[in-house]
Amino acid sequence: MLETVKYLLGSVGGSGYGSRSTAEQVTESSPDLRHITAIITGATSGIGAETARVLAKRGARLVLPARSLKAAEDAKARIVSEFPDSEIIIMALDLSSLTSVRNFVSEFESLQLPLNLLINNAGKFAHEHAISEDGIEMTFATNYLGHFLLTKLLLNKMIGTAAATGVQGRIVNVSSAIHGWFSGDTIRYLGEISRSGSDYDETRAYALSKLGNVLHTKELARRLKEMDANVTVNCVHPGIVRTRLTREREGLATDLAFLMASKLLKTIPQAAATTCYVATHPRLVDVSGKYFADCNETLPSKLGSNLSEAARLWSASEIMVSKSSNAIFDPSSQWEY
Repeated sequence: MLETVKYLLGSVGGSGYGSRSTAEQVTESSPDLRHITAIITGATSGIGAETARVLAKRGARLVLPARSLKAAEDAKARIVSEFPDSEIIIMALDLSSLTSVRNFVSEFESLQLPLNLLINNAGKFAHEHAISEDGIEMTFATNYLGHFLLTKLLLNKMIGTAAATGVQGRIVNVSSAIHGWFSGDTIRYLGEISRSGSDYDETRAYALSKLGNVLHTKELARRLKEMDANVTVNCVHPGIVRTRLTREREGLATDLAFLMASKLLKTIPQAAATTCYVATHPRLVDVSGKYFADCNETLPSKLGSNLSEAARLWSASEIMVSKSSNAIFDPSSQWEY
């Protein structure tokens, strides 16, 4: 109850920011990002678009991958109209396709640009059961597996950039508090929904994908530390965005329910704040493997904190993204380590 009250009041935490802080406010301590090159997925609308806008305002060079190049060009035009000196590169990427991810990375590397910041922001909530071209349930394929491969393929570039420039690289995985709604065997459930839609629960599938983002962060942070790489990775819950409520409202009770709900939701500038804070704030140098909400470190779910589960999912993911014909992902395996 106390945490809810603090959230509603917008009380600041140890970082000096809280639930009502905006992306512009939290980046005031890092006003000049002209030395930073950032890739931001899902930047054509919503939280990703605001993240891109604020980082462009601070001077960062942006690479905006998108399935729709038209949507990306429109997003670029909006930013450039506000900040004419912005350097923004548009590239094609469909995160649900491992081939598309590989093609994007190949094209990005051909540009011979540095890479300081990777924000894995894009997300999908599939209301109908669907399978990706790679045989993986679509929400998980888009929200988790595509980002897993994208990060894996870009990691050497980030490590090299950090070594050459002395500027610590940062990876930000955008998750959700909904990750805590998933319980059970992650690999087995993924196997079930990747084979059949008979028991498909769209919310549970989404929660699994967001749990994947948290576990990815934990295991990647461990591996980066083991490599002594000057790159950090952290995970964020942006909050629930305030959107237009369109259904009919009748009666005082319903009006009060809508009023109370509106106080729990965030504006897009507020929802982008935690991502921008974790991506840019000087206070977070050398901070890695952590989970943030409302611009403050907090704890993920018990399953999201399980290092063995993180290693287990990583091993399964390596098989899922492997191009080897001998690699077979068997979700019926217990994957014990």
